Amino acid sequence: MNYEDILIEPVLTEKANMLREQNKYTFKVLPSADKIQIKEAVRRLFNVKVLSCTVMNVRGKEKRVRGKLGKTAAWKKAIVKLAPGETIKVFEGA
Repeated sequence: MNYEDILIEPVLTEKANMLREQNKYTFKVLPSADKIQIKEAVRRLFNVKVLSCTVMNVRGKEKRVRGKLGKTAAWKKAIVKLAPGETIKVFEGA
């Protein structure tokens, strides 16, 4: 499995920005990826030291579109904690 395929995109929400102050970064990841693969992908792609990884499945929400009931897609979220002093440049806007 390719490391670029594991991390789909960074999650840029208000809560994710607050977690960055604690040196935690949030990613949308491949549903089949496990914690070890996610930690290794972040370590290799961003050249940082990863301390821990928390993974959760986000359920799709029910939405109404033109009166019909639909559902948004479910996805997997990973919160990665880095060693003190480490940062990921993509999130910092550099």
